[in-house]
Amino acid sequence: MKMSPDFQWDTLARNTAARLKRGAPHANGKVVAAENIAALLHSVIESGDRVCVEGNNQKHADFLALALSKLDANLVHDLHIIQSNLALASHLDVFERGVASRLDFCYSGEQGVRLARLIKAGKINVGAIHTYLELYGRYFMDLTPRVSLIAAQSADANGNLYTGPNTEDTPAVAEGTAFKNGIIIAQVNEIVDTVPRVDVPGDWVSYVVQAPKPHYIEPIFTRDPAQITETQILMAMMVIKGLYAPYGVTRLNHGIGFDTAAIELILPTYAESLGLRGKICNYMTVNPCPTLIPAIESGFVKGIHCAGSELGMEEYVRARPDVFFNGPDGSMRSNRVFCQIAGHYADLFIGSTLQVDTQGNSSTATLNRITGFGGAPNFGSESRARRHVSYPWLKAGQESAAATGATMPRGRKLVVQMVESFREKMSPTFTEKLDAWQLMEDLSLDLPPVMIYGDDVTQIVTEEGIAHLHKCSNPQEREQAVRGVAGFTEVGMKRDQRVVDNLRDRGVIQRPEDIGVDVSLATRDLLAAKSMKDLVRWSGNLYQPPNRFRNW
Repeated sequence: MKMSPDFQWDTLARNTAARLKRGAPHANGKVVAAENIAALLHSVIESGDRVCVEGNNQKHADFLALALSKLDANLVHDLHIIQSNLALASHLDVFERGVASRLDFCYSGEQGVRLARLIKAGKINVGAIHTYLELYGRYFMDLTPRVSLIAAQSADANGNLYTGPNTEDTPAVAEGTAFKNGIIIAQVNEIVDTVPRVDVPGDWVSYVVQAPKPHYIEPIFTRDPAQITETQILMAMMVIKGLYAPYGVTRLNHGIGFDTAAIELILPTYAESLGLRGKICNYMTVNPCPTLIPAIESGFVKGIHCAGSELGMEEYVRARPDVFFNGPDGSMRSNRVFCQIAGHYADLFIGSTLQVDTQGNSSTATLNRITGFGGAPNFGSESRARRHVSYPWLKAGQESAAATGATMPRGRKLVVQMVESFREKMSPTFTEKLDAWQLMEDLSLDLPPVMIYGDDVTQIVTEEGIAHLHKCSNPQEREQAVRGVAGFTEVGMKRDQRVVDNLRDRGVIQRPEDIGVDVSLATRDLLAAKSMKDLVRWSGNLYQPPNRFRNW
């Protein structure tokens, strides 16, 4: 049946025009004075709107987020917030004050504890805890933003935006909004005559406002080498000798944490002593981690594509254009979507988690801290659509097929969880049952919020050794392989020693001595840099750490 001739196909465009007309008195063309931002938001945002607040891993539209949280809930309410990262108090104030009621997000970080309280109090209705790519994909399907509040380094009077090194989520947010007749409001650090490069065209942008101070950037990838422990160094040695070397891993992604920082800092020492320079860790999808500086300077890492930037690394990145993806202006242009895609099709992902069960399922969503997932589920999943081959991908696939008896040849991505058996305050990492099961009930979810499913995990690395889960022939063996490296946790103490010994004989479980790792060498002497000041020296004084990381 054909639609009526009177049916209107441009309701979004007409509604947007009406909103912009209401907003016009509060702006000079596209430029809005900071003191007028509340009036503008009240004019262009309507109750029930889907609103994307640019809360990324690093960059945050903090001025706009604060203004949104202070709107009059009698005038604007029941907003549906769709943003990747909840990092600031204002990101949750908007719910506590009744301006917003529904949330779809990816990661909450330090706001995880407060988020859990607000959910339990009925202040927040959670749609889903997404992966990054999942949420970005929904921007172009059923969660398209009606209004997006974004951040950039600078803008001109026409609304052209320059994002500098912290582009991050901006392209996905801006395109999804602009090409569905949405409204984009950008806070910028400065308004200039000409931007250094155009990262977002002005005809996509509705308004720009120069914020009273530069937008907030969180240095979440900075790890002080002084805090790396000998246990983490031992685990890093096992990763290099037991995984990177035998599989010849050249394309990979490192997650955030001291565990992976330890790997990066022993590449110029331990990996060099094994003759692995040029053979491992050539291409990475990861932010410009300061702990990678020695590996870059030593010739290990040839190329890095970044999801975001890192405070203090700007001049170092600018001075290494052969390594990083820099624009004509000299600054790096990060892009979380492209970095996630590249990492998904890499040969190996290695990261950490808060809980692991006996089948290798893991989650960072626990009862008292709903941290979320970020990009780990995409990085840490078997890339079944991959068709190009590489040695580590084929080798892992052959090993998996040999264990299961599969006849169709295919490759397999290496997905590694690197965890100590006990976390801070002696909380066990390994558990018989993930908290995610209880969260499913508490949040009325259809599935438990698992970060990485166990059948995607190929290896678990702890201080006790490596469990090659993809070499297990059945769930019973997988369970004993997990228990076999779970240390003195309750999970580890329930191992069947006879089965574990058999798995070790078959190479499914490997202890440090099985792969030739000398435990006595696992000292801080192995670190190429032992302090933040050492990292600055390695960079030729180009790296300038934030003040909170300086002790000199």
